[in-house]
Amino acid sequence: MAGTKEYDYIIVGAGSAGCVLAYRLGADPNNRILVLEAGGPDTDPLIHIPLGLGKMHEKRAHDWGYDAEPEETLNGREIEAMRGKVVGGSSSINVMAYVRGHRGDYDRWAANGATGWSYADVLPYFRRMETWEGGEDTWRGGEGPLQTQTARSTDPLWESWIEAGKATGLGFTEDYNGETQEGLGRSQSTIYQGRRHSAARAFLRPAIRRGNVTLQDSTLVTRVEMDGNRATGIAYSRLGKTEIVHAAKEVILSGGVFNTPQLLMLSGIGPADHLNDVGIEPVVDSPYVGKNLQDHLAVQPTASRPNPGPFRDVMRFDRMALSIVRAHLFGSGPATVLPGGLHGFMKTKSDLAATDIQFLFRGAPGNAYMWFPGIKPAYTDGFGLRPVLLHPESRGEVLLRSADPFDKVRIIQNFLDVPGDLETLRTGVKVAREMMHQPAMDEMRGTETAPGDSVKSDTEIDDWIRRTAVTAHHPSCTTPMGTNDEAVLDTECRVKGAENLRVVDASAMPDLVSGNIHAAVLVIAEKVSDHILGKPYLPTARNA
Repeated sequence: MAGTKEYDYIIVGAGSAGCVLAYRLGADPNNRILVLEAGGPDTDPLIHIPLGLGKMHEKRAHDWGYDAEPEETLNGREIEAMRGKVVGGSSSINVMAYVRGHRGDYDRWAANGATGWSYADVLPYFRRMETWEGGEDTWRGGEGPLQTQTARSTDPLWESWIEAGKATGLGFTEDYNGETQEGLGRSQSTIYQGRRHSAARAFLRPAIRRGNVTLQDSTLVTRVEMDGNRATGIAYSRLGKTEIVHAAKEVILSGGVFNTPQLLMLSGIGPADHLNDVGIEPVVDSPYVGKNLQDHLAVQPTASRPNPGPFRDVMRFDRMALSIVRAHLFGSGPATVLPGGLHGFMKTKSDLAATDIQFLFRGAPGNAYMWFPGIKPAYTDGFGLRPVLLHPESRGEVLLRSADPFDKVRIIQNFLDVPGDLETLRTGVKVAREMMHQPAMDEMRGTETAPGDSVKSDTEIDDWIRRTAVTAHHPSCTTPMGTNDEAVLDTECRVKGAENLRVVDASAMPDLVSGNIHAAVLVIAEKVSDHILGKPYLPTARNA
Protein backbone atom coordinates (compact mmCIF):
# COMPACT_ATOMS: atom_id res chain seq x y z
CA MET A 1 0.00 0.00 0.00
CA ALA A 2 3.02 2.30 0.17
CA GLY A 3 2.42 3.64 -3.35
CA THR A 4 -1.33 4.03 -3.03
CA LYS A 5 -2.58 7.56 -3.73
CA GLU A 6 -6.18 6.84 -2.81
CA TYR A 7 -7.59 5.37 0.36
CA ASP A 8 -11.12 4.84 1.55
CA TYR A 9 -10.57 6.86 4.72
CA ILE A 10 -7.89 9.39 5.52
CA ILE A 11 -7.52 10.10 9.24
CA VAL A 12 -5.59 13.26 10.05
CA GLY A 13 -3.94 12.79 13.44
CA ALA A 14 -2.76 9.67 15.26
CA GLY A 15 -3.91 10.92 18.64
CA SER A 16 -6.51 9.38 20.92
CA ALA A 17 -9.46 9.61 18.53
CA GLY A 18 -7.48 8.81 15.39
CA CYS A 19 -6.12 5.61 16.91
CA VAL A 20 -9.61 4.40 17.87
CA LEU A 21 -10.95 5.18 14.40
CA ALA A 22 -8.13 3.27 12.75
CA TYR A 23 -8.86 0.28 14.97
CA ARG A 24 -12.61 0.24 14.39
CA LEU A 25 -12.70 1.20 10.70
CA GLY A 26 -9.85 -1.19 9.97
CA ALA A 27 -11.85 -4.11 11.34
CA ASP A 28 -13.44 -4.27 7.88
CA PRO A 29 -10.66 -5.75 5.72
CA ASN A 30 -12.08 -4.03 2.65
CA ASN A 31 -11.35 -0.58 4.05
CA ARG A 32 -8.05 1.02 3.06
CA ILE A 33 -7.07 3.53 5.73
CA LEU A 34 -4.30 6.10 5.89
CA VAL A 35 -3.41 7.71 9.23
CA LEU A 36 -1.25 10.83 9.07
CA GLU A 37 0.58 12.18 12.11
CA ALA A 38 2.60 15.41 12.28
CA GLY A 39 4.80 14.10 15.09
CA GLY A 40 7.35 11.34 15.06
CA PRO A 41 7.14 7.73 16.22
CA ASP A 42 6.48 6.94 19.88
CA THR A 43 9.83 5.23 20.41
CA ASP A 44 11.13 7.41 23.25
CA PRO A 45 11.40 5.19 26.37
CA LEU A 46 10.18 8.12 28.49
CA ILE A 47 6.79 7.78 26.80
CA HIS A 48 6.31 4.22 27.94
CA ILE A 49 7.79 4.41 31.45
CA PRO A 50 5.03 6.02 33.55
CA LEU A 51 7.39 8.09 35.69
CA GLY A 52 9.07 9.40 32.53
CA LEU A 53 6.30 11.93 32.03
CA GLY A 54 7.96 14.36 34.44
CA LYS A 55 11.08 14.63 32.29
CA MET A 56 8.98 14.84 29.09
CA HIS A 57 6.95 17.72 30.48
CA GLU A 58 10.05 19.49 31.76
CA LYS A 59 11.63 19.31 28.30
CA ARG A 60 8.28 19.83 26.52
CA ALA A 61 9.23 16.82 24.44
CA HIS A 62 6.81 15.50 21.80
CA ASP A 63 4.80 18.70 22.18
CA TRP A 64 3.50 21.25 19.66
CA GLY A 65 5.03 24.03 21.75
CA TYR A 66 1.83 26.03 22.02
CA ASP A 67 1.36 28.85 24.50
CA ALA A 68 -1.81 30.86 24.94
CA GLU A 69 -1.66 34.59 24.36
CA PRO A 70 -1.17 36.80 27.44
CA GLU A 71 -4.13 36.49 29.79
CA GLU A 72 -5.19 39.84 31.24
CA THR A 73 -7.15 38.08 33.98
CA LEU A 74 -4.06 36.08 34.96
CA ASN A 75 -1.77 39.09 35.36
CA GLY A 76 -0.72 39.10 31.71
CA ARG A 77 0.86 35.65 31.85
CA GLU A 78 1.23 33.40 28.80
CA ILE A 79 -0.08 29.99 29.89
CA GLU A 80 1.54 27.02 28.20
CA ALA A 81 -0.87 24.82 26.25
CA MET A 82 0.94 21.51 25.87
CA ARG A 83 -0.52 19.08 23.29
CA GLY A 84 1.05 15.86 22.08
CA LYS A 85 2.91 15.87 18.75
CA VAL A 86 3.84 12.21 18.44
CA VAL A 87 2.16 8.94 17.50
CA GLY A 88 -0.50 8.51 20.17
CA GLY A 89 -0.93 12.28 20.48
CA SER A 90 -1.62 13.55 23.97
CA SER A 91 -2.29 9.98 25.16
CA SER A 92 1.48 9.49 24.79
CA ILE A 93 2.42 12.40 27.05
CA ASN A 94 -0.52 12.84 29.47
CA VAL A 95 -0.63 11.75 33.11
CA MET A 96 -2.55 8.60 32.12
CA ALA A 97 -5.56 9.50 34.25
CA TYR A 98 -8.72 7.66 33.25
CA VAL A 99 -11.83 9.68 34.11
CA ARG A 100 -15.10 9.36 32.21
CA GLY A 101 -16.77 12.41 33.72
CA HIS A 102 -20.13 12.70 35.42
CA ARG A 103 -23.26 11.14 33.93
CA GLY A 104 -24.83 14.60 34.07
CA ASP A 105 -22.30 15.85 31.53
CA TYR A 106 -23.59 13.59 28.78
CA ASP A 107 -27.22 14.16 29.71
CA ARG A 108 -26.51 17.89 29.44
CA TRP A 109 -25.00 17.35 25.97
CA ALA A 110 -28.15 15.56 24.85
CA ALA A 111 -30.49 18.13 26.40
CA ASN A 112 -28.63 21.00 24.72
CA GLY A 113 -28.81 19.58 21.19
CA ALA A 114 -26.30 16.72 20.98
CA THR A 115 -29.07 14.14 20.65
CA GLY A 116 -27.91 10.56 21.00
CA TRP A 117 -25.13 11.47 23.45
CA SER A 118 -26.82 10.98 26.83
CA TYR A 119 -25.11 8.90 29.49
CA ALA A 120 -27.33 5.93 28.63
CA ASP A 121 -26.19 6.29 25.02
CA VAL A 122 -22.44 6.44 25.72
CA LEU A 123 -22.14 3.98 28.62
CA PRO A 124 -22.22 0.92 26.30
CA TYR A 125 -19.29 2.42 24.38
CA PHE A 126 -17.30 3.14 27.52
CA ARG A 127 -17.80 -0.51 28.44
CA ARG A 128 -16.91 -1.73 24.94
CA MET A 129 -13.59 0.04 24.78
CA GLU A 130 -12.05 -0.92 28.14
CA THR A 131 -10.81 -3.80 30.20
CA TRP A 132 -11.14 -2.76 33.82
CA GLU A 133 -8.92 -4.64 36.23
CA GLY A 134 -11.84 -4.89 38.66
CA GLY A 135 -13.82 -6.92 36.16
CA GLU A 136 -16.90 -6.36 34.06
CA ASP A 137 -20.14 -5.16 35.69
CA THR A 138 -23.05 -2.84 34.95
CA TRP A 139 -20.72 0.12 34.63
CA ARG A 140 -17.36 -1.26 33.56
CA GLY A 141 -16.06 -3.26 30.62
CA GLY A 142 -14.00 -6.42 30.73
CA GLU A 143 -13.01 -7.22 27.13
CA GLY A 144 -12.04 -3.93 25.49
CA PRO A 145 -8.69 -2.91 23.98
CA LEU A 146 -7.88 -0.26 26.59
CA GLN A 147 -6.47 -1.48 29.91
CA THR A 148 -7.40 0.52 33.02
CA GLN A 149 -6.20 -0.02 36.58
CA THR A 150 -6.16 1.57 40.02
CA ALA A 151 -3.16 3.50 41.32
CA ARG A 152 -0.29 1.37 42.67
CA SER A 153 1.05 4.03 45.04
CA THR A 154 1.28 2.80 48.65
CA ASP A 155 1.93 6.17 50.29
CA PRO A 156 0.16 6.33 53.70
CA LEU A 157 -0.73 9.91 52.77
CA TRP A 158 -3.75 8.66 50.82
CA GLU A 159 -5.51 7.14 53.82
CA SER A 160 -5.01 10.38 55.73
CA TRP A 161 -6.48 12.35 52.86
CA ILE A 162 -9.52 10.06 52.68
CA GLU A 163 -10.19 10.59 56.39
CA ALA A 164 -9.68 14.34 55.99
CA GLY A 165 -12.12 14.33 53.09
CA LYS A 166 -14.76 12.56 55.14
CA ALA A 167 -14.31 15.12 57.94
CA THR A 168 -14.79 17.89 55.38
CA GLY A 169 -17.99 16.35 54.05
CA LEU A 170 -16.57 14.52 51.03
CA GLY A 171 -17.32 10.83 51.08
CA PHE A 172 -15.38 7.97 49.53
CA THR A 173 -16.34 6.45 46.19
CA GLU A 174 -15.21 2.95 45.31
CA ASP A 175 -15.20 3.76 41.60
CA TYR A 176 -15.63 7.29 40.25
CA ASN A 177 -16.07 5.80 36.78
CA GLY A 178 -18.85 3.56 38.06
CA GLU A 179 -22.17 4.32 39.67
CA THR A 180 -21.05 7.31 41.77
CA GLN A 181 -18.47 9.93 40.81
CA GLU A 182 -18.73 12.25 43.81
CA GLY A 183 -16.27 11.87 46.65
CA LEU A 184 -12.63 10.82 46.92
CA GLY A 185 -11.50 7.64 45.19
CA ARG A 186 -8.33 5.81 44.30
CA SER A 187 -6.92 7.07 41.01
CA GLN A 188 -7.46 5.10 37.82
CA SER A 189 -4.90 5.05 35.03
CA THR A 190 -4.29 3.71 31.55
CA ILE A 191 -1.26 1.67 32.58
CA TYR A 192 -0.79 -1.99 31.68
CA GLN A 193 2.01 -4.34 32.68
CA GLY A 194 3.94 -1.40 34.09
CA ARG A 195 3.83 0.67 30.90
CA ARG A 196 1.72 3.49 29.54
CA HIS A 197 -1.27 2.08 27.66
CA SER A 198 -1.60 4.92 25.18
CA ALA A 199 -4.15 4.98 22.38
CA ALA A 200 -1.32 4.01 20.01
CA ARG A 201 -0.52 0.91 22.03
CA ALA A 202 -4.15 -0.06 22.73
CA PHE A 203 -5.73 0.68 19.35
CA LEU A 204 -3.34 1.74 16.59
CA ARG A 205 -0.71 -1.01 16.83
CA PRO A 206 -3.32 -3.81 16.60
CA ALA A 207 -4.96 -1.97 13.69
CA ILE A 208 -1.71 -1.73 11.76
CA ARG A 209 -1.02 -5.43 12.27
CA ARG A 210 -4.16 -6.27 10.30
CA GLY A 211 -2.50 -4.99 7.14
CA ASN A 212 -5.07 -2.50 5.81
CA VAL A 213 -4.06 0.50 7.95
CA THR A 214 -1.06 2.61 6.94
CA LEU A 215 0.55 5.02 9.40
CA GLN A 216 2.69 7.86 8.08
CA ASP A 217 4.32 10.00 10.76
CA SER A 218 6.32 13.25 10.51
CA THR A 219 3.68 14.47 8.06
CA LEU A 220 2.02 17.88 8.32
CA VAL A 221 -1.37 18.07 6.62
CA THR A 222 -1.65 21.54 5.09
CA ARG A 223 -5.23 21.56 3.79
CA VAL A 224 -8.28 19.49 2.96
CA GLU A 225 -8.75 19.21 -0.79
CA MET A 226 -12.23 20.46 -1.65
CA ASP A 227 -14.33 20.13 -4.81
CA GLY A 228 -16.93 22.76 -4.05
CA ASN A 229 -18.10 21.81 -0.58
CA ARG A 230 -17.07 18.16 -0.95
CA ALA A 231 -13.85 16.88 0.65
CA THR A 232 -11.90 14.77 -1.82
CA GLY A 233 -8.59 14.28 -0.02
CA ILE A 234 -5.78 16.12 1.69
CA ALA A 235 -2.52 17.84 0.88
CA TYR A 236 0.46 17.27 3.13
CA SER A 237 4.09 18.22 3.50
CA ARG A 238 6.73 15.63 4.32
CA LEU A 239 10.49 15.87 4.01
CA GLY A 240 10.11 19.13 2.13
CA LYS A 241 7.76 17.69 -0.49
CA THR A 242 4.05 18.32 -0.98
CA GLU A 243 1.76 15.43 -1.84
CA ILE A 244 -1.97 15.03 -2.42
CA VAL A 245 -3.84 11.89 -1.39
CA HIS A 246 -7.48 11.19 -2.26
CA ALA A 247 -10.20 9.73 -0.05
CA ALA A 248 -12.83 7.56 -1.75
CA LYS A 249 -15.18 7.74 1.25
CA GLU A 250 -14.26 10.30 3.91
CA VAL A 251 -11.64 12.64 5.28
CA ILE A 252 -11.69 12.55 9.10
CA LEU A 253 -9.94 15.26 11.08
CA SER A 254 -8.59 14.11 14.43
CA GLY A 255 -5.86 16.68 14.91
CA GLY A 256 -7.12 17.99 18.22
CA VAL A 257 -8.63 21.11 19.70
CA PHE A 258 -6.13 23.56 18.19
CA ASN A 259 -5.04 21.90 14.97
CA THR A 260 -8.44 20.76 13.71
CA PRO A 261 -9.98 24.25 13.55
CA GLN A 262 -6.71 25.48 12.08
CA LEU A 263 -6.90 22.93 9.28
CA LEU A 264 -10.57 23.65 8.62
CA MET A 265 -9.84 27.36 8.30
CA LEU A 266 -6.78 26.78 6.11
CA SER A 267 -9.12 24.80 3.86
CA GLY A 268 -11.64 27.64 3.63
CA ILE A 269 -14.09 26.35 6.25
CA GLY A 270 -14.59 28.84 9.04
CA PRO A 271 -15.66 32.42 9.82
CA ALA A 272 -15.69 34.16 6.42
CA ASP A 273 -14.54 37.53 7.80
CA HIS A 274 -11.55 36.00 9.57
CA LEU A 275 -10.60 33.92 6.52
CA ASN A 276 -10.71 36.98 4.30
CA ASP A 277 -8.56 38.89 6.79
CA VAL A 278 -5.75 36.32 6.45
CA GLY A 279 -6.12 35.92 2.67
CA ILE A 280 -8.05 32.65 2.46
CA GLU A 281 -11.06 32.38 0.19
CA PRO A 282 -14.05 31.03 2.13
CA VAL A 283 -15.51 27.76 0.86
CA VAL A 284 -17.98 27.18 3.69
CA ASP A 285 -18.86 30.11 5.95
CA SER A 286 -18.92 28.38 9.34
CA PRO A 287 -18.77 31.26 11.84
CA TYR A 288 -18.20 29.18 14.98
CA VAL A 289 -15.13 27.23 13.88
CA GLY A 290 -12.47 27.95 16.51
CA LYS A 291 -14.92 29.52 18.94
CA ASN A 292 -16.20 27.99 22.19
CA LEU A 293 -12.70 27.05 23.42
CA GLN A 294 -12.94 25.70 26.97
CA ASP A 295 -10.28 24.38 29.31
CA HIS A 296 -9.90 23.37 32.93
CA LEU A 297 -8.04 25.90 35.08
CA ALA A 298 -6.31 24.79 38.27
CA VAL A 299 -4.20 25.98 41.19
CA GLN A 300 -2.30 23.96 43.77
CA PRO A 301 -2.24 24.52 47.54
CA THR A 302 0.82 22.74 48.93
CA ALA A 303 2.41 21.84 52.26
CA SER A 304 5.68 20.39 53.48
CA ARG A 305 5.91 16.87 54.94
CA PRO A 306 7.70 16.58 58.28
CA ASN A 307 8.24 12.87 57.65
CA PRO A 308 9.37 12.22 54.07
CA GLY A 309 7.16 9.92 52.04
CA PRO A 310 8.23 6.81 50.13
CA PHE A 311 8.59 8.64 46.81
CA ARG A 312 11.55 10.67 48.07
CA ASP A 313 13.43 7.46 48.82
CA VAL A 314 12.70 6.28 45.27
CA MET A 315 14.18 9.50 43.87
CA ARG A 316 17.67 8.75 45.22
CA PHE A 317 19.84 8.64 42.10
CA ASP A 318 21.12 5.08 42.31
CA ARG A 319 17.68 3.71 43.12
CA MET A 320 15.99 5.66 40.35
CA ALA A 321 18.59 4.62 37.78
CA LEU A 322 17.92 0.98 38.60
CA SER A 323 14.17 1.63 38.59
CA ILE A 324 14.29 3.13 35.09
CA VAL A 325 16.15 0.08 33.79
CA ARG A 326 13.65 -2.28 35.46
CA ALA A 327 10.71 -0.35 34.06
CA HIS A 328 12.17 -0.27 30.55
CA LEU A 329 13.15 -3.92 30.40
CA PHE A 330 10.55 -5.63 32.57
CA GLY A 331 7.71 -3.18 33.18
CA SER A 332 8.22 -3.42 36.95
CA GLY A 333 9.58 -1.39 39.84
CA PRO A 334 9.02 2.06 41.32
CA ALA A 335 9.30 3.92 37.97
CA THR A 336 6.03 2.30 36.91
CA VAL A 337 4.18 4.01 39.80
CA LEU A 338 3.14 7.68 39.83
CA PRO A 339 3.29 9.81 43.01
CA GLY A 340 -0.47 10.29 42.95
CA GLY A 341 -3.14 8.02 44.36
CA LEU A 342 -6.43 9.89 44.64
CA HIS A 343 -8.94 11.87 42.62
CA GLY A 344 -11.82 13.77 44.15
CA PHE A 345 -15.03 15.28 42.78
CA MET A 346 -17.48 17.64 44.44
CA LYS A 347 -20.42 19.94 43.77
CA THR A 348 -20.04 23.43 45.17
CA LYS A 349 -23.85 23.72 45.16
CA SER A 350 -26.18 20.85 46.01
CA ASP A 351 -28.54 21.49 43.11
CA LEU A 352 -25.89 21.09 40.39
CA ALA A 353 -26.46 18.31 37.84
CA ALA A 354 -22.75 17.45 37.73
CA THR A 355 -19.64 18.00 39.83
CA ASP A 356 -17.89 21.32 39.23
CA ILE A 357 -14.62 20.89 41.15
CA GLN A 358 -12.09 18.08 40.73
CA PHE A 359 -9.28 17.50 43.20
CA LEU A 360 -5.96 16.17 41.92
CA PHE A 361 -3.73 14.81 44.69
CA ARG A 362 0.04 14.76 44.50
CA GLY A 363 2.27 12.98 47.00
CA ALA A 364 5.46 14.87 46.17
CA PRO A 365 6.48 18.52 45.79
CA GLY A 366 6.54 20.09 42.36
CA ASN A 367 10.32 20.51 42.52
CA ALA A 368 11.13 16.85 43.28
CA TYR A 369 14.48 15.86 41.80
CA MET A 370 16.99 13.01 41.93
CA TRP A 371 19.43 13.32 44.80
CA PHE A 372 22.36 11.41 46.31
CA PRO A 373 24.05 11.61 49.74
CA GLY A 374 27.20 13.70 49.76
CA ILE A 375 26.65 15.02 46.23
CA LYS A 376 23.21 16.60 46.08
CA PRO A 377 21.03 16.81 49.17
CA ALA A 378 17.49 15.47 49.15
CA TYR A 379 14.72 17.95 48.54
CA THR A 380 12.34 19.06 51.26
CA ASP A 381 9.38 16.73 50.90
CA GLY A 382 5.85 17.94 50.46
CA PHE A 383 2.51 17.28 48.82
CA GLY A 384 -0.16 19.14 46.90
CA LEU A 385 -3.89 19.16 46.30
CA ARG A 386 -5.00 20.82 43.09
CA PRO A 387 -8.63 22.03 42.78
CA VAL A 388 -9.72 22.17 39.12
CA LEU A 389 -12.53 24.33 37.74
CA LEU A 390 -14.56 21.81 35.73
CA HIS A 391 -17.25 23.89 34.01
CA PRO A 392 -16.00 27.38 33.23
CA GLU A 393 -18.44 29.86 31.80
CA SER A 394 -15.58 31.71 30.10
CA ARG A 395 -14.98 31.00 26.42
CA GLY A 396 -11.86 31.43 24.34
CA GLU A 397 -11.06 30.98 20.68
CA VAL A 398 -8.52 29.69 18.19
CA LEU A 399 -7.53 31.95 15.29
CA LEU A 400 -5.17 31.73 12.37
CA ARG A 401 -2.04 33.80 12.54
CA SER A 402 -1.74 33.69 8.76
CA ALA A 403 -2.55 31.50 5.76
CA ASP A 404 0.74 29.64 6.28
CA PRO A 405 0.05 26.13 7.66
CA PHE A 406 3.46 26.16 9.35
CA ASP A 407 2.48 29.15 11.50
CA LYS A 408 1.27 28.33 14.99
CA VAL A 409 -2.35 29.20 15.71
CA ARG A 410 -3.32 31.98 18.07
CA ILE A 411 -4.81 30.57 21.28
CA ILE A 412 -6.91 32.98 23.33
CA GLN A 413 -8.14 31.21 26.46
CA ASN A 414 -9.94 34.08 28.24
CA PHE A 415 -9.55 32.25 31.56
CA LEU A 416 -11.68 33.76 34.37
CA ASP A 417 -13.32 36.14 31.92
CA VAL A 418 -16.68 35.44 33.58
CA PRO A 419 -16.54 36.41 37.30
CA GLY A 420 -18.39 33.27 38.46
CA ASP A 421 -15.44 31.12 37.39
CA LEU A 422 -13.16 32.79 39.92
CA GLU A 423 -15.76 32.39 42.65
CA THR A 424 -16.12 28.65 42.00
CA LEU A 425 -12.36 28.05 41.88
CA ARG A 426 -11.96 30.05 45.07
CA THR A 427 -14.45 27.71 46.75
CA GLY A 428 -12.35 24.77 45.58
CA VAL A 429 -9.24 26.35 47.12
CA LYS A 430 -11.03 26.85 50.44
CA VAL A 431 -12.20 23.23 50.55
CA ALA A 432 -8.72 22.00 49.64
CA ARG A 433 -7.16 23.99 52.46
CA GLU A 434 -9.86 22.84 54.89
CA MET A 435 -9.01 19.23 54.07
CA MET A 436 -5.32 19.93 54.36
CA HIS A 437 -5.77 21.21 57.91
CA GLN A 438 -7.99 18.43 59.25
CA PRO A 439 -6.64 16.50 62.28
CA ALA A 440 -6.28 13.41 60.09
CA MET A 441 -3.51 15.28 58.23
CA ASP A 442 -1.60 16.50 61.29
CA GLU A 443 1.14 13.85 61.15
CA MET A 444 1.53 14.28 57.39
CA ARG A 445 1.36 18.09 57.17
CA GLY A 446 4.10 20.51 58.03
CA THR A 447 3.88 24.14 56.94
CA GLU A 448 1.43 25.28 54.30
CA THR A 449 3.79 26.46 51.55
CA ALA A 450 1.15 27.73 49.11
CA PRO A 451 -0.76 29.92 49.22
CA GLY A 452 0.59 30.23 52.77
CA ASP A 453 -0.85 31.28 56.11
CA SER A 454 -0.75 34.97 55.17
CA VAL A 455 -3.30 34.45 52.38
CA LYS A 456 -6.70 34.50 54.10
CA SER A 457 -9.27 36.86 52.61
CA ASP A 458 -11.19 36.26 49.39
CA THR A 459 -9.26 39.09 47.78
CA GLU A 460 -5.93 37.54 48.76
CA ILE A 461 -6.99 34.10 47.51
CA ASP A 462 -8.17 35.61 44.22
CA ASP A 463 -4.85 37.40 43.79
CA TRP A 464 -2.97 34.14 44.42
CA ILE A 465 -5.16 32.33 41.86
CA ARG A 466 -4.43 34.98 39.24
CA ARG A 467 -0.68 34.72 39.93
CA THR A 468 -0.40 30.93 39.92
CA ALA A 469 -3.27 29.28 38.01
CA VAL A 470 -2.37 27.06 35.06
CA THR A 471 -4.20 24.82 32.67
CA ALA A 472 -4.99 21.22 33.63
CA HIS A 473 -4.41 20.45 29.92
CA HIS A 474 -7.99 19.62 28.94
CA PRO A 475 -8.72 22.06 26.07
CA SER A 476 -11.71 21.18 23.93
CA CYS A 477 -14.95 22.25 22.21
CA THR A 478 -13.65 24.39 19.30
CA THR A 479 -15.80 22.62 16.65
CA PRO A 480 -18.73 21.43 18.78
CA MET A 481 -21.34 18.95 17.63
CA GLY A 482 -25.07 19.43 18.04
CA THR A 483 -28.29 20.64 16.47
CA ASN A 484 -28.14 24.27 17.64
CA ASP A 485 -27.02 27.16 15.47
CA GLU A 486 -23.58 27.38 17.10
CA ALA A 487 -22.71 23.74 16.41
CA VAL A 488 -20.06 23.27 13.73
CA LEU A 489 -20.79 19.54 13.44
CA ASP A 490 -23.97 17.51 13.39
CA THR A 491 -24.50 14.82 16.01
CA GLU A 492 -22.56 12.30 13.91
CA CYS A 493 -19.58 14.69 13.83
CA ARG A 494 -20.01 15.57 10.14
CA VAL A 495 -19.00 19.12 9.24
CA LYS A 496 -22.12 21.14 8.54
CA GLY A 497 -22.11 22.63 5.05
CA ALA A 498 -19.54 20.12 3.77
CA GLU A 499 -19.67 16.59 2.44
CA ASN A 500 -17.43 13.59 3.15
CA LEU A 501 -15.74 15.54 5.95
CA ARG A 502 -15.91 14.71 9.63
CA VAL A 503 -14.25 15.89 12.85
CA VAL A 504 -13.66 13.34 15.60
CA ASP A 505 -11.54 14.57 18.50
CA ALA A 506 -11.74 16.79 21.60
CA SER A 507 -12.85 19.76 19.53
CA ALA A 508 -16.16 17.96 18.81
CA MET A 509 -17.23 18.08 22.47
CA PRO A 510 -20.14 20.50 23.04
CA ASP A 511 -18.72 21.49 26.43
CA LEU A 512 -16.35 20.13 29.06
CA VAL A 513 -16.89 16.95 31.01
CA SER A 514 -16.28 16.69 34.75
CA GLY A 515 -12.67 15.49 34.75
CA ASN A 516 -9.78 14.59 32.48
CA ILE A 517 -10.97 14.42 28.87
CA HIS A 518 -9.04 11.46 27.43
CA ALA A 519 -11.79 8.91 28.09
CA ALA A 520 -14.46 11.20 26.64
CA VAL A 521 -12.45 11.66 23.44
CA LEU A 522 -12.06 7.90 23.09
CA VAL A 523 -15.78 7.31 23.54
CA ILE A 524 -16.67 9.89 20.90
CA ALA A 525 -14.50 8.02 18.41
CA GLU A 526 -15.93 4.67 19.51
CA LYS A 527 -19.52 5.76 18.94
CA VAL A 528 -18.94 7.68 15.70
CA SER A 529 -17.03 4.75 14.21
CA ASP A 530 -20.24 2.72 14.22
CA HIS A 531 -22.01 5.45 12.26
CA ILE A 532 -19.20 5.64 9.71
CA LEU A 533 -19.39 1.87 9.20
CA GLY A 534 -23.17 1.97 8.87
CA LYS A 535 -23.67 -0.14 11.97
CA PRO A 536 -26.58 0.35 14.37
CA TYR A 537 -25.61 2.02 17.59
CA LEU A 538 -25.26 -0.18 20.64
CA PRO A 539 -28.51 -0.40 22.65
CA THR A 540 -28.84 2.31 25.28
CA ALA A 541 -27.97 1.21 28.80
CA ARG A 542 -30.87 0.40 31.09
CA ASN A 543 -30.89 1.72 34.66
CA ALA A 544 -27.93 3.95 33.82
